[in-house]
Amino acid sequence: MPHATSELFERVSVTNNAATNHHLDKVVKHYSSLFSLPPYKKIVKLLAASCVICGFLSTYNISLSSLAYGLLLSSALFFMTLLTNYFLVLFVLKKDPIYDLRRTSALSLFCWGVWLFFIIIGYVVAYFTASSSWTIKLCLLGFSAVLMFRLIVLYSTSFTNYPRFLLASIFPPFLCLVPFVFFWWLDNINVPAILSFLAIALAVTIVSSFSFIFLLNFIGKRSVGEQSIPIFRAFLLNWVTGLNAPLEVFLEKLSEEHDIEVSITKFESLKTKVFIVVPSVHPGPFKNVGSSLLPSMLKVALEQKFGGFACVPLGLMGHELDVASQSQVQKIIAGTLESTNFRAKEATATPFVKVSNGLATVCCQIFGKTALTSFSLAPMTTEDFPRELGDAVRSEAEKLGLESCVAINAHNSIDGVADTQTALNALKHVAATCLRKALSQRPAPFKVGAANVMPGGLSLKDGMGPGGITVVAVEVDSQKAAYVVVDGNNMVSGLREKILEALQSLGFTEGEVFTTDTHAVNAVTVDRRGYHPVGEVISHQMLVGYICDAAKNALADMEPAKFGYRSTLIPRVKVIGWKPLEKLCVLTDDVIQTAKRTVVPLFGSAFLLLILILLYV
Repeated sequence: MPHATSELFERVSVTNNAATNHHLDKVVKHYSSLFSLPPYKKIVKLLAASCVICGFLSTYNISLSSLAYGLLLSSALFFMTLLTNYFLVLFVLKKDPIYDLRRTSALSLFCWGVWLFFIIIGYVVAYFTASSSWTIKLCLLGFSAVLMFRLIVLYSTSFTNYPRFLLASIFPPFLCLVPFVFFWWLDNINVPAILSFLAIALAVTIVSSFSFIFLLNFIGKRSVGEQSIPIFRAFLLNWVTGLNAPLEVFLEKLSEEHDIEVSITKFESLKTKVFIVVPSVHPGPFKNVGSSLLPSMLKVALEQKFGGFACVPLGLMGHELDVASQSQVQKIIAGTLESTNFRAKEATATPFVKVSNGLATVCCQIFGKTALTSFSLAPMTTEDFPRELGDAVRSEAEKLGLESCVAINAHNSIDGVADTQTALNALKHVAATCLRKALSQRPAPFKVGAANVMPGGLSLKDGMGPGGITVVAVEVDSQKAAYVVVDGNNMVSGLREKILEALQSLGFTEGEVFTTDTHAVNAVTVDRRGYHPVGEVISHQMLVGYICDAAKNALADMEPAKFGYRSTLIPRVKVIGWKPLEKLCVLTDDVIQTAKRTVVPLFGSAFLLLILILLYV
C-alpha cells in the first residue's frame, strides 16, 4: 500500500509539473506578444494615411464635397493627432513608464483604425441611401468606440493617476472631433443636437467600459484574491521596462514559506576552488522575476567571495518551488555563502560512470562518501523531474552505505516526449544500477580543473544566460571526465552528443552536459515558446568551439584536489507553489476568454442604445 501511495503521489507531482509548465508557457506567449510595434516613423506614416482616408470619406457625401475640404480636414486631423500625442507624453503621461511617444502614437493609430472602420461603413451606407446623415451618425458611433477603446486600454496599461488617465483617454477623441463638427456646422448640421449626443455618449462609454473592467477584475479577485488588471499591469511593466518588483509584490502575496535545502560541493586545490551548488528551488518563473536569475546570481556571488569557479546546475524539482522575489533570492545567496566556508577533506574519488537503458541515462561519480549523480532522457525531452525522484535516489544511496547524494537534472534535450511515468521508473532503475556500478569502482586520488567562458555576441534572446559556460574537468586513474554547465533553458536535441563527441577529441573519455534551466531567457522573445533553448539560434559549431576552449583551459588548470560536501537549510524562504502559480498563469486565459464572451453583448448593448439615440439626432 505505501508503494502504491508513493506512485500515485509521483503521478500527481509529474502531472502538476507538466500542467504548470504548459500554463506558464502559454502566459509567456501572451505577454511576449505585447507591444510588437512598428518603428515610430512607420507609425506616423500610417497615421497620416488613416487621417487622409478619414478626411476625404467624411467630406465626400456632403455639400462641401471637394478636394480642398477633404485635404483641409485630413491635415487638421493628422496635425492635431501629432500635437496631442506630444502633449500627452510631455505633460500628462510624462511619468508613465509604458507610454513613450512611440507607444502613445501607436495607441492613436489603433484608435484611428477603429474610427476609420465606422467612417467607411457610414460612407457605404450614405452612398447607397443617398443620405449624408449616415456619414455623420457612423462617425459619431466611431467616436464612441474610440472612447471605449482608450478608456479600457489606458486603464489596463497606464500607471498614471486617475485624473491623468481620464484626461489621456477622453481629451484626444474630443479634440479630434472638433474639425468634424466644424465642417458639419458649415454644412448647416444641427450642432446642438450633436453636442447633446456627445454628452450621452460619454456617459454610456464610461459606464460600459468600467463595467467591462469591473468584470475582468472580478475574475482575478475570484481566482487569486487580487484584481486582474493590476496584475496585468505588473506583468506589462516587467515585459516593457524590466522592473520586477511590482509583479513580485503579487507573487509574495500568493507565496508560502519553505525551508530550502542547498547542496554545496567544493573542490580545493593549491591554486583554486571549484563549486558545484544545487539549490532545491526552481529558477523561474521567467525573465528577471523571482528566482529566474538564481543560477548566474549565485555563481557570481560565490566566485566574488571565494575566487575560483562556480556553477549552479538544476536540481530535481519543478515550478512548485519558484522563489517569489529577488529579495528572497538574496536570502538563499547569503545563506549559501555563509555555509560554504568549510574545508574540503576527501582525497579520493571513483571514476565517472554512465549507465543508460536506451531511454534513461544516469551519471555518477563518488567522492569520499558523497555521490554526484545526474539524470537525462536525451535525446528525448528532458524537462523538470519531481522531487520524489531525488528522494528515491538518495534513499537508494543510503541503503548502499553512502552518506549523501547530490541529484542533478541535466535538462539537456528538448525534442519529443516520453511517457512520464515510464521515464521516471526507468530513471529510478538506471540510477540504482549506476550507483552500484560506481561503488564497485576503486577509489583513487583525483585532479580537478575548471574554466569559465562567456560567449561573445550572445544574449538572453539567443538563449544564453549571463552565467555563460563553465567546464569542470575531473581526472581519476587517467580517466578524464568533463562536467559542462551552460546557463540556458534546455538544449536542442542532438547538441549534447555533438559536445561530448568534441570533448573526446580533447582526451575526455566521459562527461555530461547540463543546462541551469535559467528562466532569465524566458519571455524575452516573440518565439512560439517565448524563449530559445540552447542551440536553437546559436551556431552549434560556435558553441562547441567555446566549450572546447573552456575545456582546454580546465585541463591546463588541473591539479590534485580534495573534495568537501555540505547540505545547508535556508529557513523561511517565500516560494510560490505550483497551485498559486498555475492559478496566476490560468488567470490570463480566463480573462481573455471572459473578455471574448462579454465584449459583444456588453458593448453591443451600448452601441444599440447609442444608435437608437442617433436616430433622433
